[in-house]
Amino acid sequence: MNMITLMLSSSLALSIILILLNLWLTQINPDSEKLSPYECGFDPLGSARLPFSIRFFLVAILFLLFDLEIALLLPLPWATQLQSPITTLTWASFIITMLTLGLIYEWTQGGLEWAE
Repeated sequence: MNMITLMLSSSLALSIILILLNLWLTQINPDSEKLSPYECGFDPLGSARLPFSIRFFLVAILFLLFDLEIALLLPLPWATQLQSPITTLTWASFIITMLTLGLIYEWTQGGLEWAE
């Protein structure tokens, strides 16, 4: 009985909070940039054939690569199921070292600099 009361009261409180937020946020007058369908900084009505800088793609791919590697590093202790925590720490240290070396290489090659 207490659990049902708790669930009902918390969902009622959450509903009231969401309704109040909706009423409060609709009173804010956004500018034309917020009302545009794209907030990327480009004119959505212009030509679609504008050239992009290759550095944009390079930084985006590097971000995805490092983000994916970190996401794969997080479940490492559970995925390997090794007997010794030292072995798991060694594997994690090796992966972080390889990521750091890759980042240093990209940095020294100038792949992270926006100015040409």
